[in-house]
Amino acid sequence: MDKIAEKFPKGVLHALIGEKKFSLSRLQPSAEIGYFVQHYWIVRWDLRGQAPYSQVVIAHPNVNLVFEKGASGIFGVAKTTSSHLLKEQGWVFGIKFKPGGFYPFLQAPVSTLTGGVIGLEEVFGIDTNQLEAEILSQPDDAAMLRLAEQLLTAHMPEQDPNTALVADIVQMIQQDRTILRVEDVVHLTGMNKRTMQRMFDRYVGVSPKSVIQRYRLHEAAERMDQGTAGDWLDLSIALGYYDHSHFIRDFRSIVGVSPEEYRQYK
Repeated sequence: MDKIAEKFPKGVLHALIGEKKFSLSRLQPSAEIGYFVQHYWIVRWDLRGQAPYSQVVIAHPNVNLVFEKGASGIFGVAKTTSSHLLKEQGWVFGIKFKPGGFYPFLQAPVSTLTGGVIGLEEVFGIDTNQLEAEILSQPDDAAMLRLAEQLLTAHMPEQDPNTALVADIVQMIQQDRTILRVEDVVHLTGMNKRTMQRMFDRYVGVSPKSVIQRYRLHEAAERMDQGTAGDWLDLSIALGYYDHSHFIRDFRSIVGVSPEEYRQYK
């Protein structure tokens, strides 16, 4: 069982506060399952004797299959942010599919899941509560991972070449900070814009424009958390915005507060 470096991913808001409240582990899938799955993740917390803590995330463009006591399910990409209330003691085990990686299991546009959650019964024909109890009762991370891999292996679809194509495009958007508009992706890939939009609707669940926006706001939040954002004009220019008012509107529409309110949060 290989562990990925346990660094909080971008998109976890106020990460310096969050890392004092919970721990995050990420585990590699097997080679075959790795065609569809980005990684497994486990969040643990112990806030006994402390106030509950709400962790907010700017969602990545990934479907997650989550096992948590009384709240398990298959979660589509959140439209804005997603939040999770941590209280007392607990843990969550999750399967993070690659962008496009859940479509071969679902065999329906992933956009039908966007902003929502469904039970395992609807995709895998398995009782959600029963599998939740089995996975969360395992003695260690490796045992939980084995059960998850058994589930996916038993329902393994054929590899869809569009899954790898979409995952590569999303990774390019994430890593190439010069990509600021959908037209930039069209230029780099040579794909027709409308074809790309249809593919993202079917395989990812959100538009290419939304994916670009999410990753740029991930960058903004990280810089603010680390105290390296500078003024809003400089930050907006660095993120590819034409003016800082556009950046501020985007940030507020997704995060729910202005950049200044976010930066002042302690």
